[in-house]
Amino acid sequence: MIKFDLINPTHIAFGEGSIAELSRLVPQDAKVLLLYGGGSIMRNGVHDQVRKALGNRAVTEFGGVEVNPHYETLLRAAATARDADSDYVLGVGGGSVIDAAKFLAYLVTAEGDDPWDDLKAKRFPQHILPVGAVLTLPATGSESNPVSVITSVKRHLKYPFSNPAARPAIAIMDPSTMASLDRRQLGNGVVDAVTHVLEQYATTSTNTPVQMGYSETLLEVLFEWGPKLLEENTPEARENVMWAANQALNGLIAAGVTEDWSTHYIGHALGALYDIDHARTLTPLMPAVFRYKLRDKQQMLARYARRVWKVSEPDDAKAADRAVALTEDFFRRMGLPVTTSELAPVVISADDVVEHIAALGQMPLGEGRDIGPGEVRAILRLAR
Repeated sequence: MIKFDLINPTHIAFGEGSIAELSRLVPQDAKVLLLYGGGSIMRNGVHDQVRKALGNRAVTEFGGVEVNPHYETLLRAAATARDADSDYVLGVGGGSVIDAAKFLAYLVTAEGDDPWDDLKAKRFPQHILPVGAVLTLPATGSESNPVSVITSVKRHLKYPFSNPAARPAIAIMDPSTMASLDRRQLGNGVVDAVTHVLEQYATTSTNTPVQMGYSETLLEVLFEWGPKLLEENTPEARENVMWAANQALNGLIAAGVTEDWSTHYIGHALGALYDIDHARTLTPLMPAVFRYKLRDKQQMLARYARRVWKVSEPDDAKAADRAVALTEDFFRRMGLPVTTSELAPVVISADDVVEHIAALGQMPLGEGRDIGPGEVRAILRLAR
């Protein structure tokens, strides 16, 4: 087992009615910048619950965070926070809003009018604002991890920032907030969580039986309850999916393993270049990555086939191939595309995708760091 550090201090309040816990968990003297997205929290009652729980605390609101959060939008949010002397950021929404809240926490105290390059180089301010999260759409695990994926429209770049200091201090996870979500949002969320597990699991075999076993359990939960969530949206389905999505990317199953993330880096390029929903950039790419790297990933994909999908095929190569096909079929059943041609009218330029990844210094990709420009182009061909 590879040596690792695992620290996750986020205080999670889980369950129906847990938004009320904000009254206890947010400091009484906090000056809160309440960050949200397109306004669904106004329609589903979450905003009213949050404001009631915050009581007499000073609250300044900033809405309009995009599905792929824009750096330029967050520059305006930072100015609003400074004007209000805010000292606490509360993101209320899905992964995009919570990503934005974490990024905003250090953008507020960063120096200069455009600190992108400093932050990209991990020159984060020594003092950042504390962050709280109220999750309304499970998918990314952002409510208890340190990562923010932010798009700079001016630069045409989508980049993952990671800063342990920005990990939310508290995460409110009330599954009842999912009741008003539509099928597209629910499908996107479930599938995003599945890809997070697979990026950490379907790599190289290591002496991490706890992490591998837990990854398999998370996949089984998502494969069982994801379709039920889509069709019935029951309280049980909401609870199971929300918790599994959190555990998929809170650091635990990554401890001691060799991670991939090539699907996500290529997907980030598609999101930045063509403004596609994040999950919908991943579902055409992940099967293509698996097929392109089938020999290298064969052992873990065969294990995945047998332990998660209950495939009885004794031949590893055939079992691995079956695992990819079953994963692709699950994506279809959840209503997501499995080829890039289904993203029409978008026409993907492999050269532009490669240029995006290279501009962020992310090449080479993959657990073996052996996916370069030529390999990315080949993966995109397989994904058509």
